[in-house]
Amino acid sequence: MAMMGFIGAGNMGYPMIRGAVKAFGTEQVIFTDAGKERCEFVKQETGLEFVTENKAIADTCKYIVLAVKPQFYDIVLKEIKEAVTTDQVVISIAAGVTIDNVKAFLGETVRVVRAMPNTPALVKEGMSGVCYSKDTYSEEEKEVIDALFSSFGNYQLFDENLMNAVVCANGSSPAYVYLFIEALADSVVKYGIPRDKAYTLVSQTVLGAAKMVLETGEHPGKLKDQVCSPGGTTIAGVAALEEYGFRNAIIKATDACYEKAVSLKK
Repeated sequence: MAMMGFIGAGNMGYPMIRGAVKAFGTEQVIFTDAGKERCEFVKQETGLEFVTENKAIADTCKYIVLAVKPQFYDIVLKEIKEAVTTDQVVISIAAGVTIDNVKAFLGETVRVVRAMPNTPALVKEGMSGVCYSKDTYSEEEKEVIDALFSSFGNYQLFDENLMNAVVCANGSSPAYVYLFIEALADSVVKYGIPRDKAYTLVSQTVLGAAKMVLETGEHPGKLKDQVCSPGGTTIAGVAALEEYGFRNAIIKATDACYEKAVSLKK
């Protein structure tokens, strides 16, 4: 019997699978995916065996990771319902799907961990928000869950009522960062910098700025002020961002993301 099984090996499931292999070894991880070609690809990349039915994951694994999109949850949960027991732990990573949503299908006594990881897990720089159902978990089980989410980045624990906000902070926001990188690179390509060098300049700068916040512990506003010399180029750029609603655009994006997350399982 494998320790951990993944239902779904897509853009989010695959990085988590790679992390799990690193943490627990190939003998302790199995997976399945609706696409046969995807299964073969993941097998080739990780050395893992796969199964062809979702129920086979629930039949054989202590930890069941549901790495499918919200619109497929009802189908998957119906397929595994009869196999899941109170000895297992179900880990759900879909935006908007609550612990109660999962329990409504699998039973009130089933233990559910709800999480929101993000795609930078592929380069072991993921950030996840995690919450536990109000059930009892052993220290060993908590250690396994810690090892999983630490295997592809970092994580923080939250109360479930904050998980839709977590989706906004880390689940969807990599797309905004990529959009910012693309836009800033475009803006300097306009002045003659080659595109490949523009992407490198901007991407490394975003990475370095993020590390400054994490490693210095300084408030982002203070770090921003340190770059903004009086009458200088940076404050001129910041003023333009304020004029064109940069902060407001981010807040509006979060509002839209949050409302969508809330609506997904209505």
